[in-house]
Amino acid sequence: MIEPGKLFQLEGGQKRRKLALTFGALERDILGIAEKGTEYNFTTIPRPQYIKEITKLLLKDPKLPPEAAAELTRLIEAEPLDELRLCNCARNHLLAIIGTFPAEWDLVIAPHAAPSNPDGTIKQRDFFPGVAVYAEDIRSPFNIGSIFRTAEAMGAEKVYISPCCVDPEQPRAVRSGMGCIETLGWTRASLDELPQDVPVFALETGGTDINEFKFPKQGICIIGSEELGVSPEALKRADYGCVTIPMKGLKASLNVGVAFGILMQKWVESLTN
Repeated sequence: MIEPGKLFQLEGGQKRRKLALTFGALERDILGIAEKGTEYNFTTIPRPQYIKEITKLLLKDPKLPPEAAAELTRLIEAEPLDELRLCNCARNHLLAIIGTFPAEWDLVIAPHAAPSNPDGTIKQRDFFPGVAVYAEDIRSPFNIGSIFRTAEAMGAEKVYISPCCVDPEQPRAVRSGMGCIETLGWTRASLDELPQDVPVFALETGGTDINEFKFPKQGICIIGSEELGVSPEALKRADYGCVTIPMKGLKASLNVGVAFGILMQKWVESLTN
C-alpha cells in the first residue's frame, strides 16, 4: 500500500498502474486472502477512508468517462460503504483506461458463412418477442461476446448493457460473439432506462430454484458482473423475482456466460412447452 499523498505525486500512466495494483491488493485484503506482507496496515487512516481517498484521486483523472465517475461517486457516498464493490469498480475502470482487460484465454474462431436461403438471400433472424437480457457491468470482452452469442442462439430479441459494461464492439468481444453482436439488437441503458411495462428478474444466488421458477412470456433477465454478481440496485429493480441455478460442487461457481446459457435453455423450454 502507498499513502494517498504519495500517489497524488505520481504522474499519468504510472499513477494509474499503481492505483490499479492498490485497488487489487485492497480487494484481496477485504476478502481475507491478501498475500503475506500486503495486508492493509496503515494505523493513521481506517481502510474505508483510505479507499475513499484514493478513489477521489481516480475521479480527478481526465480520461475517466463521465458514467464511470458517476458510478464511483455514488459508491463513495453510499451508506454503508461497500468497500469491495468500490475497489472492484475503480480497478476495472482503471484497467479500461490503461487498455488492459481482465484475464481471459485467447479464442480462435473458425471461418463460417452467414446463413442463407436456397435463393441466396440472407435469412431473417427468428426470436421470441419481448425476451431480453440486461448485462450489468460485465468486464470481460470474452464474456460479453459469449452472452451475445447465447442470446442470439436461444432466440432473445435483444440485449441491454449497463453504462459501465465493456464495449461489445471491443475486438475480443466481436471475436467471441461470432457475428452475433452485429445481428442482435442491443442498447446501452441504466436500470432506470429499462422498459417499465415488462417483468424484470435477476439470475443470482438465494432465489427460486430454476426448476421451480415461473418464467414470464416476455421480460428482461439481469445477469451481474463476473466478480460481484448482481448489484443491490439491480436486485431492487428485479420486480419479478430472482432465479437461482442449484449446484452441488464445493465451489458452487459458474462462469457468467455458462450460467446465462443454462438460464436461457430453461426460459426457452418454458416458452415452447
